[in-house]
Amino acid sequence: MNRMPRRIDIYAFPDVQLLDVSGPLQVFASANELSIAAGLSAPYVPRVIAETSGEVHSTAGLGLVAHPLPAADEPTDTLIIAGGRGVHAASKDAAQVAWVKERASQVRRVASVCTGAFLLAAAGLLDRRRAVTHWAHCELLGERYPDVRVDAAPIFIRDGAVWTSAGVTAGIDLALALVEDDLGRALALDVARELVVFLKRPGGQAQFSATLSLQTAGDRFGELHAWIAENMASDLSIATLAERAGMSERSFVRHYRAQTGVTPARAIDQLRLEAARRLLGDTAFPIKRVAARCGFGSEETMRRSFLRSTGVSPQAYRERFSAYGGDPDSGTQS
Repeated sequence: MNRMPRRIDIYAFPDVQLLDVSGPLQVFASANELSIAAGLSAPYVPRVIAETSGEVHSTAGLGLVAHPLPAADEPTDTLIIAGGRGVHAASKDAAQVAWVKERASQVRRVASVCTGAFLLAAAGLLDRRRAVTHWAHCELLGERYPDVRVDAAPIFIRDGAVWTSAGVTAGIDLALALVEDDLGRALALDVARELVVFLKRPGGQAQFSATLSLQTAGDRFGELHAWIAENMASDLSIATLAERAGMSERSFVRHYRAQTGVTPARAIDQLRLEAARRLLGDTAFPIKRVAARCGFGSEETMRRSFLRSTGVSPQAYRERFSAYGGDPDSGTQS
């Protein structure tokens, strides 16, 4: 069946993150191309809009041609707020905040990509709602807007008519979910295949942030983390780590948690998971060998850790993210 096309407006501002705009834009464009190829009309009319029409500069140095803000009586189905370092200035601009709040009341649904959640929050649209943003900015979002129920783990969250997504490429996941909600799984899956991405990738953004979050916490334990990475299968007890850091066990635990925001035990688990994901993706090692090299002790221990962190088993993770696919020598079922 031919359908009335849905207007999708992606709101940009100076210093917008390029992929926050282009990623979702390409999803809707691909949905149009595949629909036309199937003899249907294009389901979407996507466009970039901005407070000042014309060229909007992205942080990547590429300018985007933006349409002027639509009139109040111009129908729009979906408003998507992009992210980027310029979002904080936009969130402090009373005129932009007021426009977003007013426009959101006129559309069927509103969404944000990455740090675009800050502009939605400034407009009060995330009050008492679950929301997510880039993992590195979740804490700030919660501090700045305490009425927002920040959940740092998911790739995207739908709370009623408001959708939010995690960091950068999660805008593609979000747009695919919007297409699936509008037009069904079959077309959304076709778009995902066309773009060579997962329709629903396993796990959440937490799976990508473990090592990065420890690194950005500062350099105090940088040498220790480097040593841990080279000695995953060794004794990584509190006593060993404290001795390596030149501290008493009590002092080490206290300072480590204050510096990184996690306990040493939790950090070790995260670093082991990071190493295991890398080996599962980059090698054909049997899963039993991966578990041993990363210090899990057993396949079952690693399996439980994977299920807690990513929602899938090590075997399922390898099947999705590795060129090596199945692991017939591991004796492990997914």
